Amino acid sequence: MSSFEAGRMILHFRIETKLGAGAMGEVYRALDTKLGRQVAIKVLPRSATATTEAARRFREEARVASALNHPNIVTSSS
Repeated sequence: MSSFEAGRMILHFRIETKLGAGAMGEVYRALDTKLGRQVAIKVLPRSATATTEAARRFREEARVASALNHPNIVTSSS
């Protein structure tokens, strides 16, 4: 997987900086240019969804992350 440089656009998100990397991909801080807010974007390697088990693990990670509830996390229902 290749890293993205600051300033690169992915759809309407502008990459600001790389936050970290792990087995499931790289995470970047980006600006959502449509909503004018910072977001985190996880970029997966192709291998992350190459098997049914890998895809299941990613869906589970997304489900767990979506259940987070904290005063510093804004959700679409807020």
